[in-house]
Amino acid sequence: MKVLLVEDDVSIAQSVIASLTTAGLEVTHVDSGQGAIDAVATVNPDVILMDLGLPDMDGLDASKVIRESSSVPIIIVSARGDELDRVLGLELGADDYVVKPFSQRELLARIRAVTRRGVEPTPVTPVTYGTTRLIIDERAHSVVLDNEEIVLTAKEFDLLAFLAAEPNVVFRRNDILEHVWDTNWFGTTKTLDAHIASIRKKLGSPDWIQAVRGVGFKFVEVVA
Repeated sequence: MKVLLVEDDVSIAQSVIASLTTAGLEVTHVDSGQGAIDAVATVNPDVILMDLGLPDMDGLDASKVIRESSSVPIIIVSARGDELDRVLGLELGADDYVVKPFSQRELLARIRAVTRRGVEPTPVTPVTYGTTRLIIDERAHSVVLDNEEIVLTAKEFDLLAFLAAEPNVVFRRNDILEHVWDTNWFGTTKTLDAHIASIRKKLGSPDWIQAVRGVGFKFVEVVA
């Protein structure tokens, strides 16, 4: 697996490179946003680890540019851990968000989680939810709402498809994290909340995914 590490802090970069290389991953390191944009075409990475505080541009802007031409999974790795930054990062196309400081074990788990979907089998036929309003095609990895395609990140799609497979069934937070992210989850559930918020916004209504206080979330068919 090829990893593109975008990090301008030399000590952090060296630590991550050593850890990922030991785990058998191939790491290419750049220290700027433009370097990341240029490297996507030449390196053809399987996943990008994107810092936000880069010397030439914000990592969010670099992620947005990359997402316009590539679907490679992007994991934002930043010391900025407030909810606004998380949600904005996911809305701009990131697949996950890791807050510094982090354990190398957690980072490896996140990398495996966002890249795992590329090797999993998918159903052949599209699945339709909400009468004819919402169509989730797992084979094409596409979502269409009212005949208009909704652009979701890879993890947003996985999350929506998981919940929508059983409408009105309440899934606990940990169950969602285990099935959609990784069976060995080391992060907080704030990542789940950020993804839910982003999906709701893209679908134009919070009613599609409803929170059940103290339990988790459920998908609800919105007829109109």
